[in-house]
Amino acid sequence: MIISAGTLPLSQLVPSPVQPGLGHCRSQNHIASDWNPILGPPPPPGSAAAPLPPEPPPVPRRSRQGRTGISPAPPGTFLRQRRFTAVPLYGSAALRQRRRPEPRLRRGRGLRGAPGTASLETGTGSLSSGTRARTPPWDRHPEEQGHGHHHGIDILRDGDTATRGIIILRDRDTAPRRGTWVQNRKKSPVAKAENRRKHGKGSLEFQEKRESELVEFKSLEQKFLSAKQWKMDYREQAKWEHYLSCDGTPDPTVTQEMNTFMSLWHDNQDEDVQLVKEKEEVVLNLIEKLVSLILETSPDEISEEQRDQYQEFILQLQDLLHKKYNEATQNLLKIAGMYEDSETGNMHTAIKDKNSTFCIWVNLKKKARFKKHVFQEAGHGFDLPKSLALSSVAVRVLHTCYDHVSPLWVQFQGLPRQEASASQQLTEHPKDTRQKPGEEEKGREEPSVPAAEETSSDERKESAASLKENSKNTEDVKETEEETEKNSDILDVPSEDEEALLQEEPGGREEAPRVVDLQQLVPVGGVFHIDVLQLPPQAQDVGDWSMVELLDVGLEMYPYSAGQAEDGTQEAVHITLRLPDNVIYFKVPVVARWEPAGQQWRTDGISKITYEAEEKRISFRLGAFCTVALLQDAHLNLPYQAWELHPTGVDEGLFTVTAVFATIQIQIKDNQCMLSSVVVEEEKVLSHITGKWMTPFALRETLKRAGVNIFPAEYSPEYVSVSRKVALAEVKAYDQMALLAAAFAFANSKWNGAAGPERFVFKVSEHLTAGSAKDNNWSLYMFCGDKVQNLKLSETSEAFSEELEEESEFHSTLYHMLKDSASNEALDKVERAGFLFIDSVYQLLHATRVLAYS
Repeated sequence: MIISAGTLPLSQLVPSPVQPGLGHCRSQNHIASDWNPILGPPPPPGSAAAPLPPEPPPVPRRSRQGRTGISPAPPGTFLRQRRFTAVPLYGSAALRQRRRPEPRLRRGRGLRGAPGTASLETGTGSLSSGTRARTPPWDRHPEEQGHGHHHGIDILRDGDTATRGIIILRDRDTAPRRGTWVQNRKKSPVAKAENRRKHGKGSLEFQEKRESELVEFKSLEQKFLSAKQWKMDYREQAKWEHYLSCDGTPDPTVTQEMNTFMSLWHDNQDEDVQLVKEKEEVVLNLIEKLVSLILETSPDEISEEQRDQYQEFILQLQDLLHKKYNEATQNLLKIAGMYEDSETGNMHTAIKDKNSTFCIWVNLKKKARFKKHVFQEAGHGFDLPKSLALSSVAVRVLHTCYDHVSPLWVQFQGLPRQEASASQQLTEHPKDTRQKPGEEEKGREEPSVPAAEETSSDERKESAASLKENSKNTEDVKETEEETEKNSDILDVPSEDEEALLQEEPGGREEAPRVVDLQQLVPVGGVFHIDVLQLPPQAQDVGDWSMVELLDVGLEMYPYSAGQAEDGTQEAVHITLRLPDNVIYFKVPVVARWEPAGQQWRTDGISKITYEAEEKRISFRLGAFCTVALLQDAHLNLPYQAWELHPTGVDEGLFTVTAVFATIQIQIKDNQCMLSSVVVEEEKVLSHITGKWMTPFALRETLKRAGVNIFPAEYSPEYVSVSRKVALAEVKAYDQMALLAAAFAFANSKWNGAAGPERFVFKVSEHLTAGSAKDNNWSLYMFCGDKVQNLKLSETSEAFSEELEEESEFHSTLYHMLKDSASNEALDKVERAGFLFIDSVYQLLHATRVLAYS
């Protein structure tokens, strides 16, 4: 409560002597009778002081220790009853009663010195020496201890002046009234700066300013909610348009339609390879939609049961697609004699499109001199052992640009899952998600016997569960040394660096099979299914009839095992593969084979690896036919060397990331992104995907498939030497940078790593014209999650320092920090920025995590 002392006698303001027997109050739940509020108007000047009203009887209350009664209070202690609030009327005083369910009694604030001897001079409002207001430490709020702003009575400090003397009683839960503050003398700029540096964000002044800034900043953050609502409406609209199109493809969110689609296709067993390729495009589009729903949709839109169902659909579609390729291969082998080559007497063909390449060679004549073959259309080739050259076999090389063999968590790694709140996306204390050898999730087994032709999706349910687990896992920040590989052309055995990428099983170092760590090495360029097949009975012409023996079996694998060659060495199949043109291998790829029994990639059983980078060709020897893949380190482009984000127009921007081996430029416009260029050794590459607008999610997937992985996963800190950073503050930084990206440019700073785990240092510049920001226009800012400050530091400084720029102050958001020096045009652009553009910028920043990996 607030009592005006400008026109009241001093005798009514100072405490009365302590009455014998009443003692002093020890608990804030009790009341003493040595002081009471003043009722009624003040007496006229020169008249005698009005008598004090009768004191209210003490109210017994149960103290914290469970006792009841009156406890003694220290001399000079003011006590008040919380249900009463005295308001100044500047001429009279009135008493209003607050209606509360239960009145609570609190300790007030007394004056330092002997009770009854303090004096207050009215008119000037100055206090005499030794009468400063004081509250015991145990009565202060934790946030206000030591900062001079406390609950209870506030009396003017020594030396302060005001137009009228006022005593301010503030309730602990009620802020003082704005209209009754004492008009203190303004502090000098030096005193203000010293107060900011001394108190920082813990001061009451900063807290009040922070609250007001956060309220204003929430209006900008509403754009994220607008973007979320737009996405929901867009999905609903796309669903309705798909329903009206009636194109025969199912809605991936409708279980009945998906089951009908897969059931009808499963029953149709008379398709050829070309028809399977046409259906393959539909299946891949369905899988892409399902993945997008799993990883981009927030939990408040779909339930966990729906997510599990979508993952199960993905597994079933992948299995069904591979089964259809096997059925089409079997149908082709039954009529292989009709496509006999005139020169060799054997049959061979290659069918290639953007998604897969189907190559098959049928040994009809069984002649040893035709044991080698190269598919000219695809560039793949093989050299068979003599035993196979004399057998009724067929060799199939099926190269799929996608990976449907590895577990789902490998296929979807590094794609951040959007949660309801930023704190659920990343946490400060992640857990280790690395798996031990042999514990990888089960995937689809390769058909090795007729009974295993159709793979069950039940064997891959663990893979789906793993996807859900890994999508919820958080980053684990660990510092490791950066690993390198030998860039040799001829690799007979793995190098020492490659050994570090492989996990060896117990039982001997030399002969133990090596298991690939799929968190570090990932398949790039798809997978190659290399199979030797049992040739089914061919049709025989008998007169005018064509007779063929029908077997009630599926596609059979030929039971081949490597034997001894004539020179005593072990027989091996020599395989030559042409690397895809739409993939970049920055280093020598690691050749691995898929082991269906252990559901893992291994490097044993592969020898004499020869890599020709110029010809984009790799050859090796296999002890058995299997599925192989070319693996590349997922983190070889991390950490980033530099990055920059600047606007180029209205709701347009350019995001440049300079990685270890490549420089990537991404244009942003509304809700679309376009790969502008990928430069490797001053040469532009990946022209087939540049210049195409797509969503940020699709862009991430496209770059990863092309071998340009600049999107860290939750376990990437285990393999990249980066500074430990607090994830929640990092997400807040991306949030605020995206909101300002329409008018400001951002870039990396070399002091970011030296700032510590809770602080992020980056460069900011107002950017209203086209082109990159000039070096002399950058300013360094330090972001701490709930506080932003402008540093006096520069990129050319010798050491890191937290010293503030002159005439700068703390702010709670980056928006208010830049608002102090920004132009009206820049602030107007920020206000008018589209929510789709802001959301796209945020997605790219969050996916690349440039503040943690640069």
